[in-house]
Amino acid sequence: MKKGFSKMFAWLFIGLLVTFVVGYGTSSCPIALERMFSGMSSLIVVLLEIGVAIFFSARLEKMSVTTAKICYLIYSVITGFTFGLIFLVYELTSIVMVFLATALVFGIFALIGYFTKRDLSKFGSWLLMSLIAVIIVSIVNIFIASSMLELIISIIFIIIFLGYIVFDMKNAEGLIEAVGEEKGAIYGAFQLYLDFINLFIRLLRFLGKIKDN
Repeated sequence: MKKGFSKMFAWLFIGLLVTFVVGYGTSSCPIALERMFSGMSSLIVVLLEIGVAIFFSARLEKMSVTTAKICYLIYSVITGFTFGLIFLVYELTSIVMVFLATALVFGIFALIGYFTKRDLSKFGSWLLMSLIAVIIVSIVNIFIASSMLELIISIIFIIIFLGYIVFDMKNAEGLIEAVGEEKGAIYGAFQLYLDFINLFIRLLRFLGKIKDN
């Protein structure tokens, strides 16, 4: 395995573990969740999540390894709070099955990214533009409320994040060389973590079983 990749996957596992444990634990207190995601509180959570991600990306080269670890873990915890809603809405067995399906698909595309010899540098720009476009359409669909458009959006999101898995795996070696093994492994794990979480959420919408009220 290429230098730093074992550490990167270890950090990916830690991040996912933190998120799902926090999510499951938070779901045991529905009242706290309701307060957290009502009114301005939900906006604060979203802005905090975005703020940590931007700070992590912008300051990566200058921050210490300890700060990188803290940023990654804080982001994993914040995402875990939002995952509390998932544990409230979907059956636990369904969440586990979709998680395993996501892990399988993720593993396949990660291997493609690991072994491919193609230059994917231009692929990243296409993915970013596609992601921005789909996010804009998603915002518009909040007002339109079209179920067909929502289905199309979800499918496109899945395709985009499958592409990101390949792209981030391909670029991980260069990232590790650029910022050092420790920070490169942590930030590489953060990028793959985002790919995994987004893929999981979209697959859950397709395959997840909602709890009976």
